[in-house]
Amino acid sequence: MASAIPMPKLGNTVESTILIGWRKTVGESIAIGETLCDVETDKAAMEVESPVAGTVLALLYNAGDEIPVMVNIAVVGTTGEDISQLIPKPASGIPNPLAPISSPTTVISQISQPTAVTNGQAVSPRARNLAARKQIDLRGLQGSGPNGRIIERDVQAAHTTAARLTPVAQSMVNAGDYHPPERGTGAGGRITKRDLIPTASTPPDTGVEVIPLKGARKIIAARMLESLQTTAQLTMNTSADARALQAYRQRLKASPADMGLQSVTLNDLLLFAVSRTLPRFPDLNSLFIADAIHRHAAVHLGMAVDTDRGLLVPVIRNASTRSLKSLADEAHRLAAASTEGRITPDEMTGGTFTVTNLGSLGIESFTPVLNPPQVAILGVGSIQLKPVDVDGTVNFIPHIGLSLTVNHQVVDGAPAARFLQALAQNLAAIDLLLGL
Repeated sequence: MASAIPMPKLGNTVESTILIGWRKTVGESIAIGETLCDVETDKAAMEVESPVAGTVLALLYNAGDEIPVMVNIAVVGTTGEDISQLIPKPASGIPNPLAPISSPTTVISQISQPTAVTNGQAVSPRARNLAARKQIDLRGLQGSGPNGRIIERDVQAAHTTAARLTPVAQSMVNAGDYHPPERGTGAGGRITKRDLIPTASTPPDTGVEVIPLKGARKIIAARMLESLQTTAQLTMNTSADARALQAYRQRLKASPADMGLQSVTLNDLLLFAVSRTLPRFPDLNSLFIADAIHRHAAVHLGMAVDTDRGLLVPVIRNASTRSLKSLADEAHRLAAASTEGRITPDEMTGGTFTVTNLGSLGIESFTPVLNPPQVAILGVGSIQLKPVDVDGTVNFIPHIGLSLTVNHQVVDGAPAARFLQALAQNLAAIDLLLGL
């Protein structure tokens, strides 16, 4: 008996998933646990495994489609079976499912009205509906779907850009003769008519590689822009005496192997110090949602991880109650899962505060961007020698850079400064903080 395979719910907060590509074709056999397709949420890329064995009878969506969870995406069974009841009916705002395939040589086709076409470009129904709601002109839009198809995220990106254009610049873009740059010269980066780039064809520059913004990179770009546009971000910088950190790290490296502490890094010690400092400053360990502040007693610590797919932020649950070893082990596990593509969406949600560390790259200080709805994020810089007056004598003492960004809508400057001050004190006396 044929079985439908739904788009799995890949996390408690995941409502839809983008289909990256199929691993199987119609007519191929598939075993239980074998990978059917690759998908991507706004958190991570993952594989979807088949829960049944048999022959692939239908693949119901195209690569690039954004599909709600628990909607049937494929059918597996025995060749010749009637599978019409397993194909989801087209719904408003959802890409149309594709017609079932009875033999591997049959070409997939739409079962309902074909995707609309604007100026020679295919437009998904969901993209057209969003464009109508947002009053976005689809002419001249670059599609990131299969064969240049305009899909919902392309319209959303156009809407984000349109909000940053002056009315005159927007009308010039709508006419199709110009396209906007990433940022303009107007106030707050607003794009004016003098910033627009002509769309007239020019001789190609063979030394330029054009890389479409898509997938995780496109999502990250939208999130960062939204963060800056919807929050009042204030950054303050300081540094902390790093001698105790360095000395304690050396003690850990020389500790017995059976203690399991030799792999603890300076970053782990810093995460530990943050987790023990934050409970004294509940305003910073909060979320700002729908004009309400949600203070959290537990510290769920997000940590930025650089990966091939872009910046990911897995969350160390209950960091404030973990031992140093437990916290370090979890941080290492999450970092490895992120870089190897094994991180799950649930492991990247629920954070109450984030730490991002660029110290290993030699950065002394920087302006970290908030991860809404969180109201604070700590940037960590490199350890540098700093001149300090000690009893009238200038000594050069190693200090670690700290940059705190807060949402000034929720957190005032003084409480944020006091948190930085307390954190610097805890780092300078990390051995006392650890109770040693």
